[in-house]
Amino acid sequence: MKAIFKAYKLEGRVGAPPSKSLAHRYLIGAALSKEKSTILGVDYSEDILATIDCLKSLGAEIHIDGDTVTVNPEGFMKTTERVLDCRESGSTLRFFIPIALCLGKEITFKGSQRLFQRPLDVYEDLCRSYGFKFEKTDCSLTVCGEFKSGQYEIRGDISSQFITGLIFSLVYLNEDSSIRVIPPFESKSYINLTIASLKAFGVNIDFEDEFNISIKKSCFKSFSGRVEGDYSNAAFLDAFNYIGSTIVIENLNEDSVQGDKVYKKYFEEILKGVPVLDISDCPDLGPVLIALASIKNGATLVGTERLSLKESDRGQAMHEELCKLSGGLIFGENTIIVPKQNLQKSTSSLNGHNDHRIVMALSLILSKYGGEIDGIEAVKKSYPGFFDDIKNLGAEVKIQ
Repeated sequence: MKAIFKAYKLEGRVGAPPSKSLAHRYLIGAALSKEKSTILGVDYSEDILATIDCLKSLGAEIHIDGDTVTVNPEGFMKTTERVLDCRESGSTLRFFIPIALCLGKEITFKGSQRLFQRPLDVYEDLCRSYGFKFEKTDCSLTVCGEFKSGQYEIRGDISSQFITGLIFSLVYLNEDSSIRVIPPFESKSYINLTIASLKAFGVNIDFEDEFNISIKKSCFKSFSGRVEGDYSNAAFLDAFNYIGSTIVIENLNEDSVQGDKVYKKYFEEILKGVPVLDISDCPDLGPVLIALASIKNGATLVGTERLSLKESDRGQAMHEELCKLSGGLIFGENTIIVPKQNLQKSTSSLNGHNDHRIVMALSLILSKYGGEIDGIEAVKKSYPGFFDDIKNLGAEVKIQ
């Protein structure tokens, strides 16, 4: 699908879409809790649907009514199903591998080729050390083993999804366990989100100190709650305000522990000058920060290493598309420099690189210069209503 843009400004009120990160955690927490729970305000992006499919495959009974999901975990982990479809969701795959390794049965994960190009070496090393099966192909992964409660160590300079996945498995086993995170500890805010979510289900879990997580035998309880607004996707909406639009974004929790909440501070710094911004704890903000800095006076992003490991190589993807607009990026070691640009409307179509965040970042740029983007269907991965929302706010966009 293609979007054709004319230059425009947005005006009005819009609700931030529900947090994908929180929805994943609530849905899995509901299955782990052993009591029926109700999660309200769920947005059915491709990633969330992947998590729901995997929970069903593992035996959880799930009922969907509008934006409300009821999870009955009575049959969870009692299924005979041996194949879990993760679609393109890295979160789903990394969250469920350790859970599957609690079964002592052979489980196969399937998904897109790009999904299995993303790093899984942390789990592979863990499986090898315990003699578990770990066999990967271009589009699948088969594991077999039986995790036990205990003491674990895991690197902190990798995706927090690996740590969260390990937490989920140890919570399921429901005995005293601990995880030592080997510093440096990046994306810690996502672990805080995991811990806060699990506490809602009665899980006795917390940081003992900066690098040690304690998980105690718990009395699980049901939970009924609403998924709060997503700061990562709200950033793409709020960025329009920094280039001339007037939007009020609702449904954001000011007390949220979401790490991407920092976007507001970073946007202000871009507005004031040419800042150095550390995104090691918020890599999902990379594309929108590059887009806004490209329109303004530039910036330097540090902690960019993991941008290459997402749905696309996000730094390179933004560079390729900015070059079409007479701009570009400069790459260093774990650094991306966004120089002052003189962007111009492209005579060729921009490419969304099958990456939801690239599509939304390019949409911000084209709201100022006009043009077109191919592959806009990628937004279904996290924010299926993105184009409807900006059109309702006045965007002059034609979808083909």
